Amino acid sequence: MFDLDHVDEIDRVLRGVETGRDRLVSDSWRRCVDTYGMDPSRPDPAHIVTETELREHREQSERLIATARSGLQALFRQVAGQNYVLLLANAQGVCVDFFGDPRFEDQLRQAGLYLGSNWTEDLAGTCGVGSCIVTHEAITIHQSDHFGLAHMPLSCTAAPIFDTHGELSAVLDISLLRSPSPKSTQNLAMSLVTASARRVEMANLMAMTRRDWVLRFSTSPEFLEVDPEAAVALDGSGRIVGITSGARRTLDPKGHARLIGSRIDDWLELRIDDLPDLMRGRPTEERVLRMKDGRGLFGHAIAPQTPQMTAALRRHVSAPPGALGSFAGPDPALERLLAQAARLAPTQVPLLMTGETGTGKEKLARAIHVACARGRGFHALRCGGSDMIAALDEVGPGTVFLRGVENLSTDAQSAVLTLLDRRADLRILASCRCTPMALSEVLRDDLFFRLAGATLSLPPLRHRGDLDWLIDRLLRRSCTEDIRLSPAARAELKSRPWPGNIRELEQVLEVAVALCEGMVIDLPDLPAPPQQAAPQPSEGDDLEALLKACGWNMAQAARRMGVNRSTVLRRIRKAGLSPPT
Repeated sequence: MFDLDHVDEIDRVLRGVETGRDRLVSDSWRRCVDTYGMDPSRPDPAHIVTETELREHREQSERLIATARSGLQALFRQVAGQNYVLLLANAQGVCVDFFGDPRFEDQLRQAGLYLGSNWTEDLAGTCGVGSCIVTHEAITIHQSDHFGLAHMPLSCTAAPIFDTHGELSAVLDISLLRSPSPKSTQNLAMSLVTASARRVEMANLMAMTRRDWVLRFSTSPEFLEVDPEAAVALDGSGRIVGITSGARRTLDPKGHARLIGSRIDDWLELRIDDLPDLMRGRPTEERVLRMKDGRGLFGHAIAPQTPQMTAALRRHVSAPPGALGSFAGPDPALERLLAQAARLAPTQVPLLMTGETGTGKEKLARAIHVACARGRGFHALRCGGSDMIAALDEVGPGTVFLRGVENLSTDAQSAVLTLLDRRADLRILASCRCTPMALSEVLRDDLFFRLAGATLSLPPLRHRGDLDWLIDRLLRRSCTEDIRLSPAARAELKSRPWPGNIRELEQVLEVAVALCEGMVIDLPDLPAPPQQAAPQPSEGDDLEALLKACGWNMAQAARRMGVNRSTVLRRIRKAGLSPPT
């Protein structure tokens, strides 16, 4: 039963003015009472996900976090003096990034204004993030607007962030533990949070559509190039392949049409061949666009960022979906591997991931699972464990990841075959540290061909060309502050052989962050490399891949290989290799 002292508050909100924001609040309260059966008189604590769940949510949101972080840092600097807290929640309502005053950390954790808090409406009731997810509208939930007693002191203003296809991607929330009573005091917070959400969408569109034309537009020319209101991405035929929510509201105010896939000349008196006239060579006030309904806009066109611009205009290359898109940086070999993984993900083909220890085989398996199996479980089983056979009997529907299949005992191999014969609701992914040929000599033939439908071979870290990108990504994950590497420290990290691969790099950065006394990690902060022999290139080792990863820097390649520079040069001559011109 509801607390009788709180019934008046329920009635006040449910009978509130049925216009504007009040309607959104009262609708949310009705959902909480009628749909979720919640009791507003209960002082429920904040809902916090486990560390494992938070890590998975953050991994799936890595690209968004990286895109949004610099803008959110700038916003936080604007509002930190007023004791505001910034939360970036994913579309599931879980806070995946956070900016707040560390002096109030305990209070913020208790209030749920912290990493890992789950603000979905069915758990937290009427609240900024949860109500924004349901309505897809910017909203302020101020003090007694909140459904639960525990959240009554808070004032939360949230704005939605949409991806390039117009789907809800995240929610940006700016909150106060305590605020002045009038709701109107949060008008500035609303302006700031909606402007920041718009800029995050713009940055995401620019990052995701580098191979396409981008047309940005505004109702006035003054801010066209520095802070435009909206943008669309166009392929070489003039079809819209990406949008911001501002573009959706501008081009289709009633929201009845589907913009993605339509042609830009369906909305504007503009052809793809006209875009070069809208680039920076002309004054902004002369770059006028005419909509089909007669409205006028000012446009700014940005050409595809590729040397082969003509070819890029004729085809649209999309990034792999979800976590696959943030698995690697600019590395052609990994881009090809991830493209294959994206095509194989929706199928039932069993996949075998090979590679040295620490190269990210389980992370790739999770990314494949996330790309195609939403709502189903991911079950990772260590094949060398004593309880392996018992664990097989307990797995639910979803993806089974067999980690280290080269360690399966004879009895465990029979148990896995039995599982595959009996269960049609399972997708099998497996990993091993040896080559497929070596694995075929360990596993019985009928099991090997049931596990290795297709093979995805992950390169060792010393062969990756995106090492700078990976260092920066792991450093962001290791700290919440803007700690950076000195040039000397970065050069040292790039020259190490990394026998432990990504796992070793991650641990080195965590130690460096802990030892660093300022905001710059320098050589003394880096732990010494382990005293073990560096991986030696064998006949099958790809010397050319390593050289490409090092940008043909002989000294760096020698340090990664653990040999001197003359040895590298001798092996290059023997292999008949030559640097690119």
